Amino acid sequence: MQYLDMLYRLAISLWAGGNAIFTLMLTPILFKTESRDVAGRIVGNLFPGYFRWSLACGAIALICRLAGRGFDARLPVIVLVVMLVLTTFQSIYVVPRAAELKRQIGSFESTGADHPLRKEFSKLHGVSAICNLSVLAGGVLLVVLP
Repeated sequence: MQYLDMLYRLAISLWAGGNAIFTLMLTPILFKTESRDVAGRIVGNLFPGYFRWSLACGAIALICRLAGRGFDARLPVIVLVVMLVLTTFQSIYVVPRAAELKRQIGSFESTGADHPLRKEFSKLHGVSAICNLSVLAGGVLLVVLP
């Protein structure tokens, strides 16, 4: 059981750490140093791998948690499931929809912020940011919970 707990903690740490680096460091640097269109294209190209990584880490963590401790402590299992649901929602709905909107918009640099597609993209981006930050907060919580 000790190995399952170590693997659980490793999976959570890699998931939360990857999320933190992508969300708090990589993305802001890209949007600060590149044009909006270039940065958006790079981030969009990274998303599939980012979400596969997140889902894999989450699945490993959930399996290890349940196999090692069952439902002894329900809060970590609930947090993990919520994190996985949010990540899955982003992966199967938000990312494809955002990619389609970006394709339709063409260029964010030449399309005004008041354009209906840009407004829709902004709302979707807000939903994505809330999901991503919630997953990060959940990961930090799971790192410190027993």
